[in-house]
Order: sequence, then C-alpha cells, then structure tokens
Amino acid sequence: MTEPVHIRPADAFPGNQARALPANIEAEAAFLGAVLIDNRVIEELNTPLTPAHFFEPVHARIYERVSQLLDRKAIVTPVTLKPYFEADEALKELGGVTYLARLTADGQGLLAPRELAEQIYDLALLRELVSVGRNLVEAALDTSESVAPLAQIEQAEAALYQVAEGASTSNEAQAFSLATKTALGMIEQALLSGGHVSGKTTGLTSINEKVGGLHDSDLIILAGRPGMGKTSLATNIAFNAADRLRRDRADGIPDEKSVGAATAFFSLEMSADQLATRILAEQSGISSEALRMGKISRDDFQALSYASQRLAELPLYIDDTPALTIAGLRARARRLKRRHGLGLVVVDYLQLLQGSGRASDNRVNEISEISRGLKTLAKELSVPVIALSQLSRAVEQREDKRPMLSDLRESGSIEQDADMVWFVYREDYYVASKEPKQPVDGDDAKIHEAHAVWQAEMERVYGLAELIVGKQRHGATGKVRLRFEPRITRFSDLADDALAGNSYED
Repeated sequence: MTEPVHIRPADAFPGNQARALPANIEAEAAFLGAVLIDNRVIEELNTPLTPAHFFEPVHARIYERVSQLLDRKAIVTPVTLKPYFEADEALKELGGVTYLARLTADGQGLLAPRELAEQIYDLALLRELVSVGRNLVEAALDTSESVAPLAQIEQAEAALYQVAEGASTSNEAQAFSLATKTALGMIEQALLSGGHVSGKTTGLTSINEKVGGLHDSDLIILAGRPGMGKTSLATNIAFNAADRLRRDRADGIPDEKSVGAATAFFSLEMSADQLATRILAEQSGISSEALRMGKISRDDFQALSYASQRLAELPLYIDDTPALTIAGLRARARRLKRRHGLGLVVVDYLQLLQGSGRASDNRVNEISEISRGLKTLAKELSVPVIALSQLSRAVEQREDKRPMLSDLRESGSIEQDADMVWFVYREDYYVASKEPKQPVDGDDAKIHEAHAVWQAEMERVYGLAELIVGKQRHGATGKVRLRFEPRITRFSDLADDALAGNSYED
C-alpha cells in the first residue's frame, strides 16, 4: 500500500527561482493524480491545458509524457510511466519514481479535476502577465536606445494578446510531434471536405481545388490592374467564408471543424455601406448601380429584404477606417480575434496602408514594412491574410496583358513575403477598350467588318476571367478560369466548361 503524498511548497522544488510568482503546486499534483487514476479526465477538460501551464518543471514533464501516451491510445498509470522517469534527476529529489505512485494515493483530485485544471491554467496566465508587465516596465525605463513609445505600445499589445490567447510569450520552440499533430489535423480536414480544402474555403470550387483553400498563417497577395475586379473577388471570398461558418453553426458544426471563417474586411478604399451594397447586389441578383440609384421594383425590394435577413447573422466585420497604419490594423485584428474568433483577414488595399513613419521617406521601405507586418499578423493570429495590391503600368505596355510577378508595384518584398500571389485578369476589359467605330448606314464595308470581328471577339471573352496563381509555396502555379458577372460584381465557377480546370505548371 502506498503512503499518502506530501506535497512540498513551491520553494522546496528544484529550479524554482521566482518564489513569489502565482502558483499552486498542490493543485498540479492533485490534478496529475486524478489523470493517472482515470485517463478520461483529460478528455473532459474545458481548459486547453498544456505542459507549459505547469509551474513545476517535473509536473510539466509528467503531463507532457501522459499526453503523448494518450495520443497513442495507451493506458497511462504510474507503472507505465515509470520507464520514462527512472533517469529523471529532478524527480529523484522528490523520491524517484515512487513519487508517481504517491500522486495517486488519496485521489482527491477526482473530486474536482476541471476546477483544478482551470486554476492551473489561470495561474499560468497570471505568471505570463507578470512577465509581460516586468518587460514593459524595463523597456519603458530604458532610454539608452532611441525612444519609440508607439513601438513599445505595439509590442505590449501583442504580448497581452498572446496572454489572452493562453500562449507563452517566450515563443519557445515547439516539439516536432506537436507540429506533426497540427499538420495531420489539416490533412484530416482536407480529407473530410472531399479532398479539396485543408484551410478556409474561398467558396469557389475551382480555386479551392487549385490551392487547397486559404491556409492559416499565409499571406495571400491578390493583385490586378484597376477595373479587373480584385475588390469584387475579395468581397466574394470574404462573404463565402463567413456564410459557410454561419451555415455550419446553424447545423451544429463547431467552429474549429468548419472550413468557413469569421472574417474581418479592412476597406481603406470603399466605405462600409458601399461594400454592404455590393454584397446585397450579389445575393439579391440586383445590380449595384440600380440599388444605389433606387431603380428597383417592389419585387426587387422584397428580394433585397429577404437577402438582408439572411445576412443579419453573417460573421463578417467591416472596418472602413481611412489612413490606417499597419500597427493600427494589427491591433484591431487582435481585438476582433479575441472577441469574435477571427478566422480570415482581408485588406483592401496594401498600398493605402501607412507604415510606422520611420520609413515614410522611402516608399519602397515603407511598403516592405507593411508587407512584413501583414505576414507577421498572419502568423501571430494563425489566420490567412488576403491583401489586395495594385500593379504597375508596365502591364499596359505589353501585347499580352496577363500580369507577372515583376508587375507588383513599388517593392519586391511583397513577392518575397507572400505565400501565394494571385492575379485577376479579364480579357473582355481590354477587348472592350478596343471597340472600333460604331458603323452606320452608308459606312464602308471595312468598318462594318471590323466592328463585326470585334463584336464576335467580345462575345467570346465576355464574362470570362482568369485567376492566375503566380506563386504558391504549397503547390504548383497555374490559372483558374472563372465567370464574372459585372452587373452584380460576382465571380463564380465556370459550369460545364472543359477549360475551367486548365492550368499550366511551373
């Protein structure tokens, strides 16, 4: 029969230097004892407990090993744990492997394992908060370097966000097993979605098949010349992702299992009501021009009312603050992530964002700072970020107007920082601009013929668009053919078109 466990105070454990930090060693021991008695305790936790949340390093190592064994579907007891800790020097100071058996002696942790886990988690967050506060004070008092209070505020807010998310501010390297587990989760999601989407859906099957959806931590640059419809495509994708999450929630599917996403749309060019008008036009089938001018029938208004009712619960958040800085955008995105579980960020468009001010004397450096900031945001929040970008006028000087990576405007760092670069290209835009003289009765036959040739060409390309994947870290480049309805600014898949899946490879 094992003797009852006697938990020593925090300062008696080896390696604990910060004795005043919030911690409850007894609660950690009682919780571990409950887990070793009944492995199902971990499955029933509401708190995302990890080894990093344990104050005592020995307890952290025990919990990590328990989690690994449970992932392998093994039964974990003091006996099955013994081989892993026989050489643990810190555990020897607590009595060696017999300490594992002593943890299960009284079983008090089984009375309230969830409450114990919550306390361990909360105390870990308090310790992180203490660390953030200490670093903040030290940085604010250090005037030996150039004083940049706004930068310090940005860093403090980022650190506080990580604490709010339960993340360690130390950014320690993670075990490869954890990274592998995350990767397998993404592969499983792609399998369950029918083999196309391992991230968030774009709502367009042809794009999902080409890129596998929108992946967390990715920066996607969506570029095009004015008039190509890049804002329309971005709006379509933002709506589709948010609407998929809304429908999955209605079907009882948890957010983490959905390929939809709560979406933030930062519109630096258009106002929130203009974007809302576009989405209403797409969903009601009424042209946005008719909506703006009020040229609609009663039936149209009923369709509009029905569409607006469906959109009332849409997890889509529009921020139309003008002259937004990259630091301000990141702060707003963090708040939305904390409050609404943000899963996708769209920025329209990159060149309208402002840098910190230190690089404003050099536009190339400022754009580089902004693109790096967007990539950092994607990694920090673990969400895909779609940033729209203008292209240089070099496109207009070529016979073939299809964009290339070298056309990205003002900075090569945009291409470097991006995980994917997409270009929107509509041939009908350029064909329409070349319309010859409209023939009238009595004109030369050549004028009639030239206009007929143009009209035939226009009919061939009208409503067709290409999404050119110019860069993709996850796979091959290529193009996807789409349909574009300019009247309601909506992109959709090409139905029953043999060319829809055509692509070229690197």
